[in-house]
Amino acid sequence: MTASNVAYTIGGVKIHFPCKAYPSQLAMMNSILRGLNYGQHCLLESPTGSGKSLALLCSALGWQRAQLDKMQGGGSEDQSQACKMSGDNKRSNVSIPCDCVCHSKVSPVSKADVIDLTASPSKETPQQLHAGSQTAESLQKFLDSHLSETSQFSILSDQDDFQPQRKRIRTAEPKGVVFTEEMPEMANHSSGPQHWTPKAKNNGADLASSCSSPECHQCLCASAKGNLKDENGKKKIPKIPKIFFGTRTHKQITQIAHEMKRTAYSTTPMTILSSRDHTCVNPAVAPHAHRNELCKELREGKDGKSCRYYHAVQKMSNQSTLQLVHGMQEAWDIEDIVTLGKRLRSCSYYAARELMQSSRIVFCPYNYLLDPMIRESMAIDLSGHILVLDEAHNIEDCARECASFTLDHNGLLLCTEELDGMVTNNIRRSQHELLRDFCYSLTNWIQESQSLLSDRGYENASKVWSGKDILAIFHGRGITPDSFRMLQQTLEEVLEKEEDDGNEDSKQVATISSSASTVLKGLFMVLDFLYRDNSRYCEDYKVALQKNYAWVSKAPPDNPDSKGFLVLPNSKHRRKIKMKTEVLTLSFWCLNPAVAFSDLSGRVHSIVLTSGTLSPMGSFSSELGVKFSIQLEASHVINKSQVWVGTVGEGPQGRKLCATFQHTETFAFQDEVGALLLHVCQVVAKGVLCFLPSYKMLDKMRDRWTATGVWNKLEQQKMVIAEPRGGGKGDFDELLQIYYNAIKSSEERDGALLMAVCRGKVSEGLDFTDDNARAVVTIGIPFPNIKDLQVELKMKYNDQHCKTRGLLPGNRWYEIQAYRALNQALGRCIRHRNDWGALILVDSRYKNNPNKYITGLSKWVRQLVHHHDTFSGAMRSLEAFSKAQQRLSHADSSPGSSSGTNALWKTSDLLDSPLTPAKAGQEPPGDSR
Repeated sequence: MTASNVAYTIGGVKIHFPCKAYPSQLAMMNSILRGLNYGQHCLLESPTGSGKSLALLCSALGWQRAQLDKMQGGGSEDQSQACKMSGDNKRSNVSIPCDCVCHSKVSPVSKADVIDLTASPSKETPQQLHAGSQTAESLQKFLDSHLSETSQFSILSDQDDFQPQRKRIRTAEPKGVVFTEEMPEMANHSSGPQHWTPKAKNNGADLASSCSSPECHQCLCASAKGNLKDENGKKKIPKIPKIFFGTRTHKQITQIAHEMKRTAYSTTPMTILSSRDHTCVNPAVAPHAHRNELCKELREGKDGKSCRYYHAVQKMSNQSTLQLVHGMQEAWDIEDIVTLGKRLRSCSYYAARELMQSSRIVFCPYNYLLDPMIRESMAIDLSGHILVLDEAHNIEDCARECASFTLDHNGLLLCTEELDGMVTNNIRRSQHELLRDFCYSLTNWIQESQSLLSDRGYENASKVWSGKDILAIFHGRGITPDSFRMLQQTLEEVLEKEEDDGNEDSKQVATISSSASTVLKGLFMVLDFLYRDNSRYCEDYKVALQKNYAWVSKAPPDNPDSKGFLVLPNSKHRRKIKMKTEVLTLSFWCLNPAVAFSDLSGRVHSIVLTSGTLSPMGSFSSELGVKFSIQLEASHVINKSQVWVGTVGEGPQGRKLCATFQHTETFAFQDEVGALLLHVCQVVAKGVLCFLPSYKMLDKMRDRWTATGVWNKLEQQKMVIAEPRGGGKGDFDELLQIYYNAIKSSEERDGALLMAVCRGKVSEGLDFTDDNARAVVTIGIPFPNIKDLQVELKMKYNDQHCKTRGLLPGNRWYEIQAYRALNQALGRCIRHRNDWGALILVDSRYKNNPNKYITGLSKWVRQLVHHHDTFSGAMRSLEAFSKAQQRLSHADSSPGSSSGTNALWKTSDLLDSPLTPAKAGQEPPGDSR
């Protein structure tokens, strides 16, 4: 533990923090520990740059370590040391509660606890401060008075730093464990770290010193007496819950791993689950696009070849070997294990999967945890464990996508042909024949149903069935719940048998391709949901057959020259041509994210959803079907003077700016926005981000501004870069590097302007620290495409069930999708405590109807919004703000300044950024949310 480490005791759990925590971090840790102690679910919003990641890691890992210490029958070294330091060696612990019949007492929660840290200061007592109504000012005052200065360093206290000092409860229990009295609002509950059970959702348990019921066999008190036994009569030791930590992208996982390395829990056994795209080290596989198929072929030993990296996976698949032999004692990231895999010629992809068994914390993209197909392929079992989903603002959409499947008709035909080939060649004929007949039946139905398609315009036609209708249609074709279970079992046997046969060295056995098995697995996954529990989810599905046209890039056919010889130019230089192709798809759309969450909510110990932009929070419980008993909207750690938030409803020429579809199509609107953006670039130095609702609008703006000369004027002021619609990751990273370099170098132009799209690559998962984003301009409100069939069906679904299931009405759900995307775009600015920037919201609707359009913004943003009557007034205010902040920055960085660079970046001020926050003009280390 470093000298700067601070120890807090919250909810009876000792938490080691790498620096003095902000009030928002303490409130967040308090909420998480209450959830973990009582098996409740948490919904926590903490603004970007407020230290959310550290609070998540330290509280969850601290709670897990406390459970481990308790299970081992003694206190931790820190707790023992605390007893000695305090001079009180006679402390004893209270009994450990459990959720058995003889101990539990359910106390219903009438309303979720929402801790409001932004309310006006009041005169609450310390007890009231911890009852869920803290203010930032009163909380900080209480903490400053309660925590001694020495607690900011290495001295540990056995008192609960989140509570007033009160007399501890003493009972005659075994020595060695120190517990403190629970929070005042839980005065009726037992103290100390609570017992955890996989499915326990009790809101509390009465204190009891022993269990006298002969029927109590599954609780921790029985284990303490040696009464907890398995089916074979052997003593059963309860397992410590793992922490499955999911976030949106692999890059964000790297940032979280760096954060963990800074903590006192950095040596906790861990692993990172990721795709072969990031972890394959076989040079014969890694460079190719079809890595999954090539990996499968090598593992199966086809054509006499095998993967020596896969066969050497044992070199790095053990936690002890990894830490003691290979020197990876502390938290590592994907790059570390890939480097080790290359050096040892061992498969880092499968090693990471093997390490999951012995890990205490598992990092992965959160679709690995939500998608039933990925969970099965990765052998992820979440029962009784802790599920942390960071950056969870898109979790509803992700959950719906994970329970949905879209089938391309051509893909189904290829799958059918492969299965037919298996039958023809008499390879496991009886099994493949059943699957082939199923595919034939589905193909024939699709062909017959094309006559039912209705034109939707824009070269699109569709037909939609309800889930109930589809089950009736399938029943008429012989697919019933019983026959489907038989098909499911057949597919499992085929895939298992093919894997066994493929690994045999004695013979080569033909197997279906990965693409064919993916088609079958996807189909069977959605059908499993449709048939599950007497078809309880069938009304949550819509099945759409769609026909449209797409421009597909294809290589031109090889043509013979005039002499009859075939001309084969170098493939690298052959230009692909775009051909208009008819596309027929069958989509099984889940409209209820609670379907995917139903696999999780009843099995896990606790679910913790966090993000910097969860507002508005009302839809999560109803949409996910999960009761979030603990909710938090935390304040930002910055001063109000560090951010300028303003709405602008008119342009330089005084024209009204309302970014609805009708207005954005006009040249007048486009010209006014171009002139506005040019003024902003002249007023704000360095980096400016501009977000538009769609790529279509971005293209229209660029074309118009190029024609009128505005684009050229923008380029004279700053380097202008537009976010590409497609392209590879390498191309996008190269574009970002050009942007960062332009901001560093101010020789020719003053920084750079990055034109981007809400819900695009720039708006989520990227960090624009300091000079890289001194202003964020949002044009309009990024509502989803109202003509999109899936959006239309989702709105109708919510309207249908809003009264019976408590869902938001369709229009309200539609608006929330826009606000979440908008909040994410605004969150690219202000990335740490000392950062500053301007948020410019361009649209007249904000001022004209604030009750509707401002309430959806994140709490810290909406409290700072100022509506400007005129464009000139907004620009004068923005210019004054920008110049004032630049003067402060120059003063802070000047030699001899007490608030200069060394003071500015002291360890205790580090927030979510995995490394020291980037100084002005430097490329950021990555997403620090």
